Amino acid sequence: MKYALVIFETDESRHRIRTDRAAHRAAYETWIGKMAAAGKLISGDALDTGSASATTVRKTTEAAPATVTDGPAHPGEETLGGWFVIDVADREEAVELAEGLGTLETIEIRPVLEGA
Repeated sequence: MKYALVIFETDESRHRIRTDRAAHRAAYETWIGKMAAAGKLISGDALDTGSASATTVRKTTEAAPATVTDGPAHPGEETLGGWFVIDVADREEAVELAEGLGTLETIEIRPVLEGA
């Protein structure tokens, strides 16, 4: 089964990144390397959360024009930082892989809708 591991930065993880970017990068590279070596990693991308702010486009009805605002769709402490797509046996394996990330981000695990 394919799952998306959606990464959310937190205030604490952003502080740690600013404090020691090399250690943060090393933790990610180790985690990604383990998933890739096990043949579980399909893809992934990080978002530029440091130099550019998000823009949100929202429609509330089909007839209404979209509204465009600066900032994330859901403002708060946690902000979308990136994602990975993995191919694992089941949800439990996805959780196990997510628990292996050695940084302070929050990971939301979602099954990927296939064949739709």
